[in-house]
Amino acid sequence: MRLLPHVTRWILYGFTTILLTYSWSPAQAADEDTLFSQTERITATQLVEAVLTRNPDLSSTHAAWKASQARILQASALDDPMLSYTTAPGTAGTTGLDFGQRIEISQKIPWPGKLHLRSEVAKHEADAAYEDIDSLRLKLAAATKSVFADWHYIHEAIRINHINTNLLQEFRRIAQVRYSAGLVSKQDALRADVELTMLNHQAIILERQRRETMTRINALLNRAPDQKLPLPSTLHAPAKLPEVRVLREWALETRPELKALAAHLRAVGARTDLARRDYYPDIKLTGGYNSLWNRHAKRFSVGISINLPLGQGKRRASVDEFRAEKQRVEWDKTGAMNKIESQVQIDYDRVEESIHTLSLFRKQLLPLAKDNMETARSDYQSGNGDFLTLISAEKNLIQTELELEQARADYHKRLAELEQAVGGSLAWKERQSDDINAQRSNL
Repeated sequence: MRLLPHVTRWILYGFTTILLTYSWSPAQAADEDTLFSQTERITATQLVEAVLTRNPDLSSTHAAWKASQARILQASALDDPMLSYTTAPGTAGTTGLDFGQRIEISQKIPWPGKLHLRSEVAKHEADAAYEDIDSLRLKLAAATKSVFADWHYIHEAIRINHINTNLLQEFRRIAQVRYSAGLVSKQDALRADVELTMLNHQAIILERQRRETMTRINALLNRAPDQKLPLPSTLHAPAKLPEVRVLREWALETRPELKALAAHLRAVGARTDLARRDYYPDIKLTGGYNSLWNRHAKRFSVGISINLPLGQGKRRASVDEFRAEKQRVEWDKTGAMNKIESQVQIDYDRVEESIHTLSLFRKQLLPLAKDNMETARSDYQSGNGDFLTLISAEKNLIQTELELEQARADYHKRLAELEQAVGGSLAWKERQSDDINAQRSNL
């Protein structure tokens, strides 16, 4: 009855594994089209959650970590016992003699501490593999937020193109009315036709870019390239950044790459201790029965044997190897810390620049472009301006609106890069920091 819970657990485990394998097979994931069927608009956070749930690279890395976990028990287990059997065929059926046979069982037992150290090595390597999962999650989150910014930009660009196409059609009607009244030449209407043709061509380019961005998102989601996606929600406005010094400290505390190197460092330390244990012999216990002995008292035997660690040179070399390996990992960790701090500083400055650029377009350049457009339009309708000035003002407005949306997308892309460099969402880290400070103040 004691086996029943274990058997039940393994049956459930096997059933769950089969179910997950069937449910998330690549072929079925590619055909699935119900992921966002009830969603009209999607946020960057929702898209990141979907990618982290479905991305095959993350599933592969998670499987590698599970494999490394399974090595822990293997490393701490004793070798299989050895059973040997020997017989003397000539004694079979011989009168007055016992049938000659020898049975022996032996078990190799490593020097005390070796199995524990082997288990420690495997455990630390599994810890490092787990940090690879977090590192990939950061990369996928940053890539998803970046492509979501492109998804938002392309829809805004299509919207701007549509609005300006309608605006140019209105300008063309005004030009035709003024031409019919003999106030302007036919050239104004022809210029409007040229600009409309260019906008129609730009609409085709934008549609191609929209499909490309959709394909990139579907690749992250492990879906077919042409699966439909919801429209993007509005991107949030820029927020004040924490001090860059604080961000560098967060990065050094939370980046999974540093945690993985720390785990590798612990593994190398355990390997070094294990190499030192090789100076001591392993033990083999034996027990057997040998009927070839005539006296019964001699037939049963027990014994012990050890290997003789005479090759001290190779053992010293092994210890020296892992000492040097430990130094290499330590230097790798130091170099990684320097690179992370530098990357945080670079990404921080880029985000600050993007905030300034976005503010410049939103508060100054776009209002000026709109005022210029309205002035040119009013002047042309009243006969005080020419059509070329109106078209130039309209093109300048289009360009300014597009550059504003590009600046908005660039800000969110650079913010995603900064969050990857820091090791997670800045908003989440600020909440964590506030909670820690609150706990300290209550002590």
